Amino acid sequence: MPGMDGRALSEEIRRDRPGIRVLFMSGYTADVIGRNGILDEGGELIEKPFTPSEFAAKVRKALGG
Repeated sequence: MPGMDGRALSEEIRRDRPGIRVLFMSGYTADVIGRNGILDEGGELIEKPFTPSEFAAKVRKALGG
């Protein structure tokens, strides 16, 4: 996504779809992400590397399940 990071993209999408849920993926730790204000409050984050079952669990959580 040249010229845009994940947070900017999520903000752009939320203008059209305010209730959409977002799952962020990063190679940085949650601590670094949180300190830099990248993760929206209530947003979900999955850190790389992850297993397929960890990914499925995070998607379920992000969808409210």
